[in-house]
Amino acid sequence: MKSTRLWIAAAAATSVMTLAGCASGPNQNLGTGVGVVGGALVGNALGGNTASTVGGAAVGGLIGNEVGRRSDERNYNNNYNNSRGYYTRNGPNY
Repeated sequence: MKSTRLWIAAAAATSVMTLAGCASGPNQNLGTGVGVVGGALVGNALGGNTASTVGGAAVGGLIGNEVGRRSDERNYNNNYNNSRGYYTRNGPNY
């Protein structure tokens, strides 16, 4: 039983590091990490074995990665479209 928990923890840590290494923005990194942990918890609750835990971690990490990437893209586009120089909120908005 102790060996199984060790393998689950090692697989989850490896998944987090692997998927976070592919992420580029801060929200993408956070989304990947939260998705891996949440997916592992849901997978373990539904299946109750190592395969479902690792599978849940993988699926959760992918979903969290995409959600974070979209958030980073949205933030980048908002900042790019609203920038009118150094003082972005200086003067009237026509």
